[in-house]
Amino acid sequence: MPQVARLFRHVMRTSLAFLPELHTPSEDLAFFRERLFADHAFWIAEEGGVVRGFIAYREGFVEHLHVHPDYQGRGFGHALLQKAKSANARLQLWTFQQNARARAFYEARGFSAVRFTDGEGNEERQPDVLYGWAREAPPITEE
Repeated sequence: MPQVARLFRHVMRTSLAFLPELHTPSEDLAFFRERLFADHAFWIAEEGGVVRGFIAYREGFVEHLHVHPDYQGRGFGHALLQKAKSANARLQLWTFQQNARARAFYEARGFSAVRFTDGEGNEERQPDVLYGWAREAPPITEE
């Protein structure tokens, strides 16, 4: 759990440096321990015993998907997202409008923008976008 919280903080400071820092490292750890680990499906991608990425999701919604910046583009994020997709027929998630890399990642994996906001509803007060994905229904065939 501490590795996950440290990875989260590192990703926030490097890949999402435009966001304000709202919480302390101990608050991050408590959030993961008390909320995400307790109430969400949680998968970790690791290499050599070191956490390189993680996903936390609940039915129909991806709460967090983060991969260490040095390991992005190596398939960790794709594999983690596939875990959530295989467990859900539909998924939604939020990302920040300014996070072009994440937006391109999700769009390349079948997600579409559903709604754009001015950020009033999120803790960071930054414009965001809601994405949605639905598994394709198998074609109906005549027997």
